[in-house]
Amino acid sequence: MTTHCEVCDRPLVRVAVPSDLREHAPEGAATVGTCPRCLRTYPTADDEGSEPDGEAKLPAAIPDGDGGVALLLALALLDSLATNRAAIQSLVEHAEASGADVFLTLDRLAADESVDPHVDLERRRRQLVSLLD
Repeated sequence: MTTHCEVCDRPLVRVAVPSDLREHAPEGAATVGTCPRCLRTYPTADDEGSEPDGEAKLPAAIPDGDGGVALLLALALLDSLATNRAAIQSLVEHAEASGADVFLTLDRLAADESVDPHVDLERRRRQLVSLLD
């Protein structure tokens, strides 16, 4: 099981993926690990006994609940908007339907100094607005 980010070597935060979002999760995983620093997402084992080291927490800007999970999965796909367009659109719609403000979250993450995202969030935000129009 992956317990640390392969790029940042930070402990991952384990997140349960609702069944209706698993098609967009890495390897269709029921549980993913998200790096709180670069926001990359990895498949993880879903056995309850395995917890990552430390007290890793997601950035405060990430909403709770299914909307937050959908947003995390969408963030993981933002490195290739063209290839992942349908999945990103579906995840953004799911996040918004669950009460998450996707664009406010992107703004807050871009301004958060503790986050060093794997993509340029400000640029991707502008592209995402165009993509979803």
